[in-house]
Amino acid sequence: MASASSAPPPAANLKRIVTASLIGTTIEWYDFFLYGSAAALVFNKLFFPDSDPLVGTLLSFLTYAVGFAARPLGALVFGHYGDRLGRKKLLVLSLLLMGGATFAIGLLPTHATIGTAAPVLLTVLRLVQGFALGGEWGGAVLLVSEHGDARRRGFWASWPQTGAPAGQLLATGVLSLLTALLSDAAFTSWGWRVPFLLSGVLVIVGLWIRLSVDESPVFQQALAQAEARKSDAATEKLPLVAVLRHHWRDVLVAMGARMAENISYYVITAFILVYATTSAGVSKQTALNAVLIASAVHFAVIPLWGALSDRVGRRPVYLLGAAGVGLWMFPFFSLIDTGGFGNLLIAVTVGLVLHGAMYAPQAAFFSEMFATRMRYSGASIGAQFASVAAGAPAPLIATALLADYGSSTPIALYVIAAAVLTLVAVGAAKETRHRDLTDVTATADAEAAAPRAADARST
Repeated sequence: MASASSAPPPAANLKRIVTASLIGTTIEWYDFFLYGSAAALVFNKLFFPDSDPLVGTLLSFLTYAVGFAARPLGALVFGHYGDRLGRKKLLVLSLLLMGGATFAIGLLPTHATIGTAAPVLLTVLRLVQGFALGGEWGGAVLLVSEHGDARRRGFWASWPQTGAPAGQLLATGVLSLLTALLSDAAFTSWGWRVPFLLSGVLVIVGLWIRLSVDESPVFQQALAQAEARKSDAATEKLPLVAVLRHHWRDVLVAMGARMAENISYYVITAFILVYATTSAGVSKQTALNAVLIASAVHFAVIPLWGALSDRVGRRPVYLLGAAGVGLWMFPFFSLIDTGGFGNLLIAVTVGLVLHGAMYAPQAAFFSEMFATRMRYSGASIGAQFASVAAGAPAPLIATALLADYGSSTPIALYVIAAAVLTLVAVGAAKETRHRDLTDVTATADAEAAAPRAADARST
């Protein structure tokens, strides 16, 4: 009999699950990336007006980074309860938290109105965003992975990943439209609030769609089996303990795999708005347009990379992306330094296409590493703990390097070092393409039972 994960589900049901996950992750990433773009463009003036412009940008990116600091906590909390209660309930909660925090930022008084309380409140709301996103990613990709056809898991699981460029596309598109329609004074005064307030409408749409989907059948099967086995009570109480006991190597691999993927993405999409406008003399509108077009290409290529990982494996595609991003960094900055829109567009687009080779297979790759009853915790911990050292400080480090050296060379070397680390981590990992998700559960159970069997033989 085919397992729950290997039997292809009805096409209509799978497409509904994929659509729900994609729309949900798009809204979550829209909220998260909107903050990053606003941090680069206006938050330094509105919330840190007494600072030097570049120092103000650094402080603005620092509040941006604290969102990443909250993501591991979100991964722990959402992973724990997602492995006990199910994926769907936690995904609804994460969407509410993220949307509520983003909407509140749109209503937030600035430094000119309430003084130092403004950046403090901004930081608190950013922490809520990070907490919510830390729990979002794992649940969204698992809901698709555990519903999907095992033979095409890389392709289907890559669709929630397209929520990142879709969210970036939506956030950058709204900001680009507003900066084109409004004067700088109007945008700084009130126009920047519009995209944040728009999040309230998007959350209502996302909730309606997410509430319509079913819980993962693989999770339901594993839950029923666990409830029938009283011996697994300890695992049921603390999925985190089980992850660190049986999958600690996989957690380290996931963290290493995230380094180049996470760092390169935020350098290419967030820091670029600072570098292009301050060092290359490119206008704010031009830089936004380049990121906008490149994000559309990024969205299109992610499912293609995911499909390729179903044919050749997760590791080869991931390794190609990591090596490509590392090799592209010096040409990337050289093209931007010309100041031409065409070269800027090529630099960002090629960078995001190579990034997609890492990001696309990541969902299936991480899902296949962990047992079902600890999969939400394992995938979330591996992904989100790495973000603290990777994506969180990436724009901050890049801006600081630019301020200290006045050159892109140290920034390029920073991304190349991350690429080398990812190549080592993924190169040391096992290929997971042929694993059935319920077989991963059986493997973990066997590992847990092995010490007990050895003790029985010795007596």
